[in-house]
Amino acid sequence: MRDPYLRAVELAKSDVPTYREYPFNLGAIRSLERLEFHPHVTYIVGENGTGKSTLMEAIAVAWGFNPEGGTKNFAFSTRATHSRLHECIRLVRGAQKPRDGFFFRAESYYNLASHIDELDSEFSYSPPIKQSYGGKSLHEQSHGESFFATFVHRFGGQGLYVLDEPEAALSPLRQMAMLARIHELVGAGSQFIISTHSPIVMAYPDSFLYHLTPDGIETKTLEQTDHYIIMKQFLNNKEKMIGELFDNGS
Repeated sequence: MRDPYLRAVELAKSDVPTYREYPFNLGAIRSLERLEFHPHVTYIVGENGTGKSTLMEAIAVAWGFNPEGGTKNFAFSTRATHSRLHECIRLVRGAQKPRDGFFFRAESYYNLASHIDELDSEFSYSPPIKQSYGGKSLHEQSHGESFFATFVHRFGGQGLYVLDEPEAALSPLRQMAMLARIHELVGAGSQFIISTHSPIVMAYPDSFLYHLTPDGIETKTLEQTDHYIIMKQFLNNKEKMIGELFDNGS
């Protein structure tokens, strides 16, 4: 197994200003010491509000990516809302440097697409930047198509790819296609760190999976996650679960 581009992330506790304020008051962040990354795929999962996106953002910014997404060459900022966590973590890098890299952030992907259009319009690059994303403006595609265009066309292999909720605009079929694309890129020497709510996306077999909770960070398998268990229960007992939900809501 090859040496990962990013081996681990550590919290520099001496740099933490206070544990009483966000994001250091989050249980997962407060208990963070060292998180090891798989050379292929590492998942960071958990309920809303446990600090997944905050941790992903800090890792990406500490690596040198733009907080709103893109490559290291993107420097746009719609609104500076990222936390100070990136100032208090240390990345343990591997011996090899990746040739490619991208921070994919679903919540600010619209801003990224707009910035690409603005750059192509203002500077008339040859070839235009959008050529690296399939040759068509990301705004001229459906939300899901534009997401997938980045995965297929922009990700070139031998890269470190940090993905925050990449399934947000993808159908289940496209999520499976994305899993196949991840496998293809892993075979081309890539490493992924992925935050997701999708049991499909988190099904890559050669991976680590960390579950963030209000009490800390746990190592789990896909089948042990709430995402998998709840989805399986719902599909196997749909009528019973809907009945319970509606009874509780009445």
